[in-house]
Amino acid sequence: MNTKVQIAGVELKNPVMTASGTFGSGEEYSEFVDLGRLGAVVTKGVASVPWPGNPTPRVAETYGGMLNAIGLQNPGIDVFCSRDIPFLRQYDTKIVVNVCGRSKEDYCEVVERLGHEPVDLLEINISCPNVKEGGIAFGQDPKAVEEITSAVKRVARQPVIMKLSPNVTDIAEMARAAEAGGADALSLINTLTGMKIDVERRVFALANKTGGLSGPAIRPVAVRMVYQTAQAVGIPIIGMGGIATAEDALEFILAGATAVAVGSANFRNPGATVEIIEGIEDYMARHGVEDLGTLIGAVH
Repeated sequence: MNTKVQIAGVELKNPVMTASGTFGSGEEYSEFVDLGRLGAVVTKGVASVPWPGNPTPRVAETYGGMLNAIGLQNPGIDVFCSRDIPFLRQYDTKIVVNVCGRSKEDYCEVVERLGHEPVDLLEINISCPNVKEGGIAFGQDPKAVEEITSAVKRVARQPVIMKLSPNVTDIAEMARAAEAGGADALSLINTLTGMKIDVERRVFALANKTGGLSGPAIRPVAVRMVYQTAQAVGIPIIGMGGIATAEDALEFILAGATAVAVGSANFRNPGATVEIIEGIEDYMARHGVEDLGTLIGAVH
C-alpha cells in the first residue's frame, strides 16, 4: 500500500500535515504525537522581526469551530532558525515553513534567509494585510497575488506554496494568479473572517472585533474551494479547513487535494493527525486501494 505523495518534487511519506498556527513548531506536541509519523510539520508563521500579535482576548469558541485573532504573534526569523529548525530536524518528517509579512520586502527577506536553512518547502501566508496598499490582504487582489508570488519565487531556493484566503469573490481567479506568478503548489483555505458578540456584556468576544473562523463549520466551504481550484490550475493543492477525521481528509483528496493539513482538531485531540493517517490506511485496505494517488481528484 503506497501512501506517499509528491508536492513540487518533495516526497511526503503520507498526505497528512499540520496546519500553520495550530501546532507551534511541533515541540509542544511532540510529547503527544510522534512527529516522525507525519507527512510534514507546517510551522507557525515566521516574520522578519518578532511580532507581538493582537491584544487579548484573542480566541473565542463558536458553534462548530473557533475564532482566533492571534495576529501572527511570532519570535521572528532569528529565533526560529536557531531554535525551531534544529528541533524539527531530529524527526523523519518534512519541514514546511509558513512565512508572513506586511510588505513584499518582508516576505522576500525571510524567504532569502530560509534559502540557507535545511527546510523542505515554504508556505507563503498571503492573508496578511499589505501595509503599502491600505491594509488590504495580499490574497484579496489577483494582481497582488501574482506580484507577491513572482517576487518570492525570484529569491526562493525551496519550492513555494501560496496559501490562499477564502475571503474573496472567486477563489479560482486567485489560484490562477498564483500559478501565473510561478507558485509550485497552493494551500487552501485559510480562515474565514467572522465575528462573535457577547450579548450579556454587550461587547465583542475578541479585542480585535473580527477573527479567523476555523473548525468543522468551514469544511464544506473548503471542500468546494479545493474542488474549484483543482479544476482551475495544474499545480498540487494542500487542502485544509475543518479536518478532524480520516473521512474529512479523504473528502479533500477526492475533491483534488494531493495532501491535507489538520488545524483546529489538534487543540481538541492532540493525536488527531496520527489517527487520520491510520484511518486513511484503513480506508485504502478496505477499498483495495493500492496507491493513494488514484484517489486524488477521483470525484468529478
